[in-house]
Amino acid sequence: MPRKPPSNKSRGIATALAATLGVFGVHRFYVGKVGTGLLMLVTGGGAGIWYIYDVIIVASGAFRDADGYAVTEWGPEGVGRDHLLAEEVMDELDALRADMVEMQERMDFTERLLTRSTDAPKGDTEDSFPAITPK
Repeated sequence: MPRKPPSNKSRGIATALAATLGVFGVHRFYVGKVGTGLLMLVTGGGAGIWYIYDVIIVASGAFRDADGYAVTEWGPEGVGRDHLLAEEVMDELDALRADMVEMQERMDFTERLLTRSTDAPKGDTEDSFPAITPK
């Protein structure tokens, strides 16, 4: 039996909704379970018992949306199914790292040049940096 992918609904948002407005069934409306959301609204979260049960189930990752997918991903909607955003962020991070390495090399070179010019005796500055003549 093939395993279903996770729901595109955020477990973090569902947990926050269940903990704060769970008595009214708001977390069930969020995942598309309108019928049971209305039932929770009318019964006051099953006199508080259903509310507490749902908070535990949602936080543990065992809660399912209206389509039967497990609400397990903590991130925002859609991130669990496609990793395009994560790949773009990693590509940008790699480019920034390369830029930082190049910047560090330039800083090291500049520091070596400045150190060499300040360490040289006053009369030897021309010998330290020979003139480059074009060919």
